[in-house]
Amino acid sequence: MENKKIGIIVGSIRKDAYTKKIADFLMSNTPSGYQLEKIEIADLPIYNQDYDDANEPENYAEFRNKVKGMDGIIFITPEHNRSVPAALKNALDVGSRPYGKSVWDNKPAMVISSSISGISGFGANHHLRQSLAFLNMPTLQQPEIYLANVQDYFNEKGELVKEDSAKFLKDALQSYIDFAEKLLK
Repeated sequence: MENKKIGIIVGSIRKDAYTKKIADFLMSNTPSGYQLEKIEIADLPIYNQDYDDANEPENYAEFRNKVKGMDGIIFITPEHNRSVPAALKNALDVGSRPYGKSVWDNKPAMVISSSISGISGFGANHHLRQSLAFLNMPTLQQPEIYLANVQDYFNEKGELVKEDSAKFLKDALQSYIDFAEKLLK
């Protein structure tokens, strides 16, 4: 999968989100020959089927084209009420419409969830996986990536300092690349 582009979609739109820091860590540890790029979701208007016929927001097309240009997608999400944040669900909806024109179809995916509690975003991780199955996104099954007490992973500069988690995330990224390579041949 040399010179492939992998999109990162961060579920939290909070300015100092831990999920953004996880994305930054992955981007700074990308294996040679690959490019990881964040795909912004914060400014997408809430999906409305009426947009399929006329007056589609301009950034819908920009978002869809960005996703189309990726060879795979990494989702990094916190948990909101045992599910994914509204912005992430909206991005899934925008990318899957109009019906029959989903930009997600057959793109290899990886899910990382995190939480400031010990539950580690378990509910969000599995809820997102249900949506990805419907969107026909083959998703890395192992390792499962749940990051508990994520507020303890970073220093005041936003750098990941928890060494065992850093190694785990690097290994998980390599597992994802190996998984995606098999699907993209």
